[in-house]
Amino acid sequence: MGEQKLQKKLKTRHLTMISLGGIIGAGLFVGSGAVINQTGPGAVVSYAIAGLLIVLVMRMLGEMAIQNPDSGSFSTYAQQSIGSWAGYTIGWLYWFFWVIVIAIEATAGGAILNGWIPGVPIWAWSLILTFLLTLTNVYSVKSFGEFEYWFAMIKIVAISLFILLGLAIIFGFVPGIPSPGLSNLIGHGGFMPKGGGAIFVGIVTVIFSFFGAEIAAIAAGESENPEKSVVIAIKSVVWRILLFFIGSVAVLVTLLPWDAGELLESPYVTMLSMVGIPGAAEIMNVVVLVAVLSCLNSALYTNSRMLYSLAQKGSAPRALLKISKGGVPVRAVWASTFFAYVCAIFNFISPDKLFLFLVNASGAIALLVYLVIAISHLRMRKKIEGENPGSLKFKMWLFPYLTYVTIAAMITILVAMAFIPGMRSQFFLSMLLTVLVIGSYFVFKPKVDEKREHE
Repeated sequence: MGEQKLQKKLKTRHLTMISLGGIIGAGLFVGSGAVINQTGPGAVVSYAIAGLLIVLVMRMLGEMAIQNPDSGSFSTYAQQSIGSWAGYTIGWLYWFFWVIVIAIEATAGGAILNGWIPGVPIWAWSLILTFLLTLTNVYSVKSFGEFEYWFAMIKIVAISLFILLGLAIIFGFVPGIPSPGLSNLIGHGGFMPKGGGAIFVGIVTVIFSFFGAEIAAIAAGESENPEKSVVIAIKSVVWRILLFFIGSVAVLVTLLPWDAGELLESPYVTMLSMVGIPGAAEIMNVVVLVAVLSCLNSALYTNSRMLYSLAQKGSAPRALLKISKGGVPVRAVWASTFFAYVCAIFNFISPDKLFLFLVNASGAIALLVYLVIAISHLRMRKKIEGENPGSLKFKMWLFPYLTYVTIAAMITILVAMAFIPGMRSQFFLSMLLTVLVIGSYFVFKPKVDEKREHE
């Protein structure tokens, strides 16, 4: 039968904002304080090194996405360059990761709304938020792009205003608030009060904050002009990491003492309170809610596209290939939403056992995805250079050396997780899940191959 196709309705501005907003979430607005408290002012170095690694990974992914824009993105590239088992494994692991994220973010959003309207329980708010954003995804890919465009715009404006406010306090432009100068950077034990080891642990912690940048490469498959859009989105990775992550963390460590735990619990609320802005905590709650909605929206989108891509390859039921008149893989969207609902139920009935197990099992998937992207790039680039080097329009820097460096760095971070007490369970459970998924490929391999023969 003739297979319907996804529609290319995403504009360059959509893809750029999807890329920009993909990594600006609650992890930055809330989690940055915990990283600073664990690392000291040297947290800036942790963010810078982790950011550099993500820039390199995104450059590789951009090169492959321009050569072959596909909704399966790195899963498709892994299948083409490493083998069917690799594409199958990383695709299903990635899908599982975002199912868990949807459940976590929906619960976080539900908790914020429950604080404003206590009469509606958290679980009900979580259900409502997930359902409403599922509808925006089901309606059309353009509606997803528009929602994400404005969610990302609000986050970018918010973080820009926070940085400007912090700089105004640091340079003494806010009357009545003395500038801390460099006292918080060189006092309280110095720039690296807990030593270089804490900086490395910080890198391991921080690198997960950047996960989501790759969504732009998945969206390239539905872009009007993938070559132009991906180049713009990938190039913006550099300055957005410099400005939004490294810039904001640099402002925070200069403004607040790293060992002031209560001030760093929500550092942006502290900053708003310092200048006497009323309702600082509520303003921050609104910003975090927007970040949660953005993450939910993106997670539902990227999850459904990965599931659709797996179905195309014969690695998921072909019934998921159903495309609506709006060009949306509706069954893939609803299937992803259904499993997210199930995980959210687990979160309410067994947060300390079953749901915690699922969360920990997804802990190292981001690193596995980055590692697979780098290995796929290494093999795919060598193949292209041997067959048609002139087709490369957007190249990874200093190939193959930086690709090898990135692979070594990802393996080092992955192994380090096994020795860091707070991450050990995540490492081993993620590895167990990976082994189970690889095993399932070989169990279902005859069916996968049979489906592929009929395509």
